[in-house]
Amino acid sequence: MNEKTLTPYEEGQVLLIDKPYGWTSFQVVNKLKWKIRHAHKLSKLKIGHAGTLDPLATGLLIVCTGKFTKRIEEFQAQEKEYTGTFVLGATTPCCDMEKPVDKTFPTSHITEQLILETAKTFVGEQMQIPPIFSAVKIDGKRAYDYARQKQDVEIKAKSVFIQTFEITRIEMPEVDFRIVCSKGTYIRSIARDLGKKLQSGAYLSALRRTRIGDFLAENSDNSMILE
Repeated sequence: MNEKTLTPYEEGQVLLIDKPYGWTSFQVVNKLKWKIRHAHKLSKLKIGHAGTLDPLATGLLIVCTGKFTKRIEEFQAQEKEYTGTFVLGATTPCCDMEKPVDKTFPTSHITEQLILETAKTFVGEQMQIPPIFSAVKIDGKRAYDYARQKQDVEIKAKSVFIQTFEITRIEMPEVDFRIVCSKGTYIRSIARDLGKKLQSGAYLSALRRTRIGDFLAENSDNSMILE
């Protein structure tokens, strides 16, 4: 009896997707799964992504299919590069624009030199507390579930490594950046902590993942999810 010939997607593919603004990473994976199964008449297909991007972020999402899903952890562990914008002088509960501003702070004391010098303090190994609106598990429950129920919980700090924190534009209250960091680093937490170090507030207003390891967002192909 001949064994069934596997499709390339069952054998294993690495798909580079430039996640559109407003899409969840789960929606991207679901769209790809439906299209591949429909096109190749597959009853099932293993598929998953290597590192979540928040809905309001864009950029590189690595999606693995078939036997290559075994490589997801390998890709997740690789260095990430992001570009984006912080807004100084205000905070939001989720540290980005998914929720409205809840507090405002003075910024008149913040100089360009202070921003540049403060950014340098983030380079290297850091103990970082993930945002309360995140998928971090606490006693088997996601942190964002506690946040939505307005329950106070303690989120433990974890070690992350920031290779590069480059300030690329300052036009108050906006500050553009490029960050190269380890797996598990929350750019929203960097926004929150930068605001605190500046004795003010800050939140993330734009975020794009430009690289994971040697994979570049500029080499991604969105035709399969946008058709």
